[in-house]
Amino acid sequence: MLGYLMMAAFVYLSLWLTYQILGAERAFRPGVYQVSGLWIVTSFALGFAAAILGGYVCAAIAPSVQAPKYLAIMVLVLGFAFAVPVLTNSGRSVPREGAVSNNVAMQNARQPAWVALLNPLFGGIGILIGAGIRTGKREEPA
Repeated sequence: MLGYLMMAAFVYLSLWLTYQILGAERAFRPGVYQVSGLWIVTSFALGFAAAILGGYVCAAIAPSVQAPKYLAIMVLVLGFAFAVPVLTNSGRSVPREGAVSNNVAMQNARQPAWVALLNPLFGGIGILIGAGIRTGKREEPA
Protein backbone atom coordinates (compact mmCIF):
# COMPACT_ATOMS: atom_id res chain seq x y z
CA MET A 1 0.00 0.00 0.00
CA LEU A 2 2.85 2.38 0.80
CA GLY A 3 4.33 1.73 -2.64
CA TYR A 4 1.05 2.82 -4.26
CA LEU A 5 0.82 5.91 -2.04
CA MET A 6 4.40 6.84 -2.96
CA MET A 7 3.51 6.50 -6.63
CA ALA A 8 0.38 8.63 -6.29
CA ALA A 9 2.18 11.35 -4.33
CA PHE A 10 5.09 11.42 -6.77
CA VAL A 11 2.78 11.64 -9.80
CA TYR A 12 0.63 14.35 -8.27
CA LEU A 13 3.52 16.53 -7.11
CA SER A 14 5.67 16.05 -10.21
CA LEU A 15 2.80 16.78 -12.62
CA TRP A 16 1.75 19.79 -10.54
CA LEU A 17 5.30 21.13 -10.73
CA THR A 18 5.52 20.34 -14.45
CA TYR A 19 2.31 22.28 -15.09
CA GLN A 20 3.71 25.23 -13.12
CA ILE A 21 6.82 25.17 -15.32
CA LEU A 22 5.13 24.54 -18.68
CA GLY A 23 1.98 26.58 -18.17
CA ALA A 24 -1.22 26.06 -20.12
CA GLU A 25 0.29 27.15 -23.43
CA ARG A 26 2.77 24.27 -23.54
CA ALA A 27 0.73 21.69 -21.60
CA PHE A 28 -2.22 21.95 -24.01
CA ARG A 29 -2.74 22.33 -27.72
CA PRO A 30 -3.65 25.91 -28.74
CA GLY A 31 -7.09 27.05 -27.57
CA VAL A 32 -8.30 23.68 -26.26
CA TYR A 33 -7.80 21.31 -23.34
CA GLN A 34 -6.28 18.55 -25.49
CA VAL A 35 -2.89 17.77 -23.94
CA SER A 36 0.19 18.53 -26.02
CA GLY A 37 2.78 16.03 -27.19
CA LEU A 38 5.23 17.56 -24.72
CA TRP A 39 2.80 16.91 -21.87
CA ILE A 40 2.24 13.30 -23.01
CA VAL A 41 5.97 12.53 -23.15
CA THR A 42 6.60 14.24 -19.81
CA SER A 43 3.70 12.49 -18.08
CA PHE A 44 4.84 9.08 -19.38
CA ALA A 45 8.36 9.71 -18.07
CA LEU A 46 7.17 10.92 -14.67
CA GLY A 47 4.63 8.11 -14.37
CA PHE A 48 7.29 5.54 -15.21
CA ALA A 49 9.65 7.05 -12.62
CA ALA A 50 6.84 6.96 -10.05
CA ALA A 51 6.18 3.29 -10.82
CA ILE A 52 9.85 2.43 -10.38
CA LEU A 53 9.83 4.25 -7.04
CA GLY A 54 6.64 2.47 -5.99
CA GLY A 55 8.05 -0.94 -6.91
CA TYR A 56 11.28 -0.19 -5.08
CA VAL A 57 9.45 0.88 -1.90
CA CYS A 58 7.10 -2.08 -2.10
CA ALA A 59 9.97 -4.55 -2.43
CA ALA A 60 11.87 -2.86 0.39
CA ILE A 61 9.09 -3.10 2.98
CA ALA A 62 7.02 -6.09 1.89
CA PRO A 63 7.46 -9.36 3.75
CA SER A 64 6.83 -11.29 0.52
CA VAL A 65 8.66 -11.13 -2.79
CA GLN A 66 5.23 -11.48 -4.42
CA ALA A 67 4.01 -8.09 -3.13
CA PRO A 68 5.38 -6.03 -6.06
CA LYS A 69 3.62 -8.37 -8.48
CA TYR A 70 0.34 -7.76 -6.64
CA LEU A 71 1.01 -4.01 -6.75
CA ALA A 72 1.63 -4.20 -10.50
CA ILE A 73 -1.64 -6.10 -10.98
CA MET A 74 -3.47 -3.54 -8.84
CA VAL A 75 -2.05 -0.70 -10.94
CA LEU A 76 -3.09 -2.46 -14.14
CA VAL A 77 -6.65 -3.06 -12.92
CA LEU A 78 -7.10 0.44 -11.47
CA GLY A 79 -5.42 2.03 -14.48
CA PHE A 80 -7.72 0.31 -16.92
CA ALA A 81 -10.72 1.19 -14.75
CA PHE A 82 -9.67 4.85 -14.76
CA ALA A 83 -9.23 4.63 -18.55
CA VAL A 84 -12.90 3.75 -19.09
CA PRO A 85 -14.13 7.36 -18.77
CA VAL A 86 -11.47 8.48 -21.26
CA LEU A 87 -12.54 5.77 -23.71
CA THR A 88 -16.24 6.60 -23.37
CA ASN A 89 -15.77 10.39 -23.47
CA SER A 90 -17.01 12.12 -26.59
CA GLY A 91 -13.61 13.77 -26.90
CA ARG A 92 -15.14 17.23 -27.06
CA SER A 93 -13.04 19.80 -25.34
CA VAL A 94 -14.35 23.14 -24.17
CA PRO A 95 -12.45 26.14 -25.50
CA ARG A 96 -9.48 27.28 -23.41
CA GLU A 97 -8.58 30.92 -23.05
CA GLY A 98 -5.63 32.50 -21.31
CA ALA A 99 -4.04 31.33 -18.09
CA VAL A 100 -5.69 28.32 -16.48
CA SER A 101 -5.27 27.23 -12.85
CA ASN A 102 -3.99 23.77 -12.09
CA ASN A 103 -7.40 22.66 -10.76
CA VAL A 104 -9.26 23.85 -13.87
CA ALA A 105 -6.63 22.20 -16.07
CA MET A 106 -7.02 18.86 -14.25
CA GLN A 107 -10.81 18.98 -14.56
CA ASN A 108 -10.85 19.80 -18.26
CA ALA A 109 -7.75 18.07 -19.64
CA ARG A 110 -8.37 15.57 -22.43
CA GLN A 111 -5.86 12.92 -23.37
CA PRO A 112 -5.93 10.48 -26.27
CA ALA A 113 -7.39 7.04 -25.52
CA TRP A 114 -4.08 5.33 -26.33
CA VAL A 115 -2.40 7.31 -23.54
CA ALA A 116 -4.98 6.15 -21.01
CA LEU A 117 -4.40 2.56 -22.09
CA LEU A 118 -0.59 2.68 -22.12
CA ASN A 119 -0.21 4.37 -18.72
CA PRO A 120 -1.21 1.27 -16.69
CA LEU A 121 1.11 -0.91 -18.79
CA PHE A 122 4.06 1.43 -18.20
CA GLY A 123 3.10 1.52 -14.53
CA GLY A 124 3.09 -2.25 -14.14
CA ILE A 125 6.41 -2.61 -15.95
CA GLY A 126 7.95 0.22 -13.90
CA ILE A 127 6.87 -1.43 -10.64
CA LEU A 128 8.52 -4.70 -11.61
CA ILE A 129 11.69 -2.85 -12.63
CA GLY A 130 11.77 -0.94 -9.33
CA ALA A 131 11.21 -4.13 -7.37
CA GLY A 132 13.99 -5.81 -9.34
CA ILE A 133 16.38 -2.98 -8.52
CA ARG A 134 15.57 -3.33 -4.82
CA THR A 135 15.68 -7.13 -4.87
CA GLY A 136 19.10 -7.01 -6.49
CA LYS A 137 20.39 -5.04 -3.48
CA ARG A 138 19.28 -7.63 -0.90
CA GLU A 139 22.13 -9.43 0.71
CA GLU A 140 22.06 -13.19 0.59
CA PRO A 141 22.01 -14.92 3.99
CA ALA A 142 25.33 -16.48 4.93
